[in-house]
Amino acid sequence: MSLFARPHYTSEITNFIEDMKQKKPTLEAEQRAGRGLLWDKHIDRNAQAEYGEARVAQQPYVYQTHAK
Repeated sequence: MSLFARPHYTSEITNFIEDMKQKKPTLEAEQRAGRGLLWDKHIDRNAQAEYGEARVAQQPYVYQTHAK
C-alpha cells in the first residue's frame, strides 16, 4: 500500500445522482431531449444582423419625456 493512497470518497450528491440514474436509466436521454427543445436551435445570422441594425438606442434616462 502506498503512503499517499487514500480511500475512495464519493460525496452525497454524487451518490444521489448515481442512485437516481440507476432508478431511471432514461434520465439522461430525457434531459438531452428537453435541452433540444429550448437551447439547441439553429440561429439565422442574417435575421440576427437585421435585428441589431433595427435596434433603437435607449435614452440615458428612460422615463424622461421629450419636450417639443
